[in-house]
Amino acid sequence: MTSSSFYEQGSQLLTAGAFDFVLQNELRRAGRSQSFLTLIVVETNHEWEGLKVTADSGTVQELGQIIGSEIRETDPLGHTGRGALALVLPDADFESSTRVINRLITRIDNYEFPSPLRIAVSAACYPTHAVDAVSLKRQATNQPVVYWRPQTP
Repeated sequence: MTSSSFYEQGSQLLTAGAFDFVLQNELRRAGRSQSFLTLIVVETNHEWEGLKVTADSGTVQELGQIIGSEIRETDPLGHTGRGALALVLPDADFESSTRVINRLITRIDNYEFPSPLRIAVSAACYPTHAVDAVSLKRQATNQPVVYWRPQTP
């Protein structure tokens, strides 16, 4: 993979394929060093007249910029195959990750989105919840930490 194919065009978000590659490497490193790793998944939906619609790529990019401004430069952030964002927190157990999630929620809550959104944040920890990338993603998606609707103008 070339470095230009690692990131979404015009952003610092890893593509879904690049994110999977980085997640695999981080899991191997965590296994070797016997440390924790937390995967956080952020799913965003628009709400129009009671209907839930997956957020467009512009909204996901915007959310990615907000999240990116609140994390360490070394924390991989990218797209999942399903249009959500995913964040890897190396050397972070589940309890530590909840502090990061709370900080992200506060930042997102203070941002004015142009249309109503519903955001779900889920997380899972290696090796507590899963020991490989596929099961870690599944567990992270199925372990909601918070659902909320940020304030709208």
